[in-house]
Amino acid sequence: MTSAGPHLTVRGGGIFGLSIACEAARRGARVRLIESVAIGAGSSGGHVGALAPHVPEQWNPKKQFQFESLRMAEAFWAWVGQTGGIDPGYARLGRIQPLADAAQVERAQARAAGAAELWDGFAEWQVAEAAEFAPFVPPSPTGLVIHDTLSARIAPRAACAALASALKALGGQIVIGAAEEIGPVIYATGAPGLLGLSEALGAPVGNGVKGQSALLSHDAGAVPQVYAEGLHIVPHSDGTVAIGSTSERLYDAPESTDAQLETLIERARTLCPQLRDAPVIDRWAGLRPRAKSRAPMLGGWPGREGHFIANGGFKIGFGMAPKIADVMVDLVLEGHDAIPQGFRVTDNL
Repeated sequence: MTSAGPHLTVRGGGIFGLSIACEAARRGARVRLIESVAIGAGSSGGHVGALAPHVPEQWNPKKQFQFESLRMAEAFWAWVGQTGGIDPGYARLGRIQPLADAAQVERAQARAAGAAELWDGFAEWQVAEAAEFAPFVPPSPTGLVIHDTLSARIAPRAACAALASALKALGGQIVIGAAEEIGPVIYATGAPGLLGLSEALGAPVGNGVKGQSALLSHDAGAVPQVYAEGLHIVPHSDGTVAIGSTSERLYDAPESTDAQLETLIERARTLCPQLRDAPVIDRWAGLRPRAKSRAPMLGGWPGREGHFIANGGFKIGFGMAPKIADVMVDLVLEGHDAIPQGFRVTDNL
């Protein structure tokens, strides 16, 4: 590694660590990324890849931050793919959600007006006929669905590989195992990092929540993802469909799949009959890092000069990654603090 440009160490080869490392390298930093196991070894190695917005109402800094990140995503992932030569599987194809009754329809129509204002014309949230999306559409008692055009998909494992390739193309260094830290250090170390941070600060700041997902072999084409009955069903461009995920606060084996996943798969087959005979080609389980505040945890490590935290992605890490990378590099390399209210490490104490 040469001495040109500021030096920076990123610990953690998941979505936050890789995105931050790539953004820093793009701005001229000499980056060393240190990962203890493998790229995408933690929660970033799942299947789902649903980049979906919060509902467009009761707006707050977290929802605004996520919207800005989703708006940045297309350009960010295009740049990653072009730089490293690996397709991250990004496509903004939207999402559909069935509406069960008249009350849900009325609420969805009110939120459509909110999206028109809050999403600044970039995307729409609208009530549509379910038949428009046949055959890949779940049953809807009203015959209507919510269709938002802000949601996108990404292939998590491909995205991590694309980021790693882009980082290397930019002159960054990836070390699997132990290595010396250079310059400021950003800890993007997922669920184990939350545990370590809690011990260091003497207070619980977050924990790991187990998730399970599955990958089915079925080519649905370029269609919107589905969210129904708390279940994400996400068609990917490689002829697969991701199903997920559970959310388990209590568990015995964090990396083992069980009957809960099999139930999830059967529910998906019921919701989308096109998946009835689709074979399961992979099952995954792992811990997703959930900060106490439920928002990503960003900023300086209290009491440790030159050390920073980027953790707590939980279910929205891939959607938040472009904006988090931008904000963290601004903070660490340029001294500009644009971390929103509720996202700071101290907000979790």
